[in-house]
Amino acid sequence: MKTLLISSAVALLLTACGEYPQTVVYKQGEYQGKTDTRPYDNPPWNGDKAAWENDIRGRGQNQNEYKRVN
Repeated sequence: MKTLLISSAVALLLTACGEYPQTVVYKQGEYQGKTDTRPYDNPPWNGDKAAWENDIRGRGQNQNEYKRVN
């Protein structure tokens, strides 16, 4: 029983020491990551870039202290 326990502990310790190579194969000129969506492709703008720009500009003006004071 004691040798079984010792041999299983040794086997567990030896398996934990395994190092695997972590190399990535890159293809020249190709992006392999996730494609990003444009911020104006999401609701409520649904691809309307001009509406998105107006909303961003308005949000920036709401944070403008000079405009809020007057």
